[in-house]
Amino acid sequence: MDPALAQLLDGIGPRLRRIRQDRGLTLDDLATTTGLSVSTLSRLESGKRRPTLDLLIPLARTHRMALDHLIGAPPTGDPRAHLTPHRTEPRTGNPSVVVPLSTYPGRLQVFKQILGPSPGPPRQVTHPGHAWFYVLSGDVRLLLGDRALLLHPGDTADFDTAEPHWFGPAADSPAEILHLFGPHGDRPHPD
Repeated sequence: MDPALAQLLDGIGPRLRRIRQDRGLTLDDLATTTGLSVSTLSRLESGKRRPTLDLLIPLARTHRMALDHLIGAPPTGDPRAHLTPHRTEPRTGNPSVVVPLSTYPGRLQVFKQILGPSPGPPRQVTHPGHAWFYVLSGDVRLLLGDRALLLHPGDTADFDTAEPHWFGPAADSPAEILHLFGPHGDRPHPD
C-alpha cells in the first residue's frame, strides 16, 4: 500500500474521535444520530475497524462536513475553498472550534464557531472592533457589561467589542454561531 494512503487511513479514527469530542458528543449521542452502533463507532475511532463509505457518510451528514474534510484528505487542486478548523482557548475561557470562512487580514473576518462549555465562570473582555453573530444551533448566553441576554437559533447579536463582553453556550452542550468580526470597527451592512 502507498505510504501516504496508509498514513491517511491510520489517521481517520483519531480524527473522527477529535471531531466528535470537539462537538461535545458522546459515542451514545453519535450512535443515536447516525444509526451506527456504539461498538462500531468505538472500533472505527480506535482504528480497529476499517472506514468504509457506509460508515463515513452518516458521520459526514451528522457533523455537516464534506466527506474529504471528515477524513482529512489532502487538497486535490480543485477550486473549492478547503476550510481548516482549529481549536481555540480564548481569553474568555471558552474552548471553541473556529472554522475561518474568509482570509482577508485586517478586514471583516467571517468564521463559523462551535462554542464549548466554559470550564469556569465567564470573564468579560474588551478589545477594539465590532462583532456580529448569528446563532445556528444551541442557545448562546451573551454578557454585555451588566446585561445578560439569551439567544436562540436564528437570533443575532451586534455589538462594539470595546464594551466588556463574553459569550458561550447557555447549557452544558455546544452552540454554533456564524461570526463576523471587524477588527477596525467594520460592521456588516444588512441593507
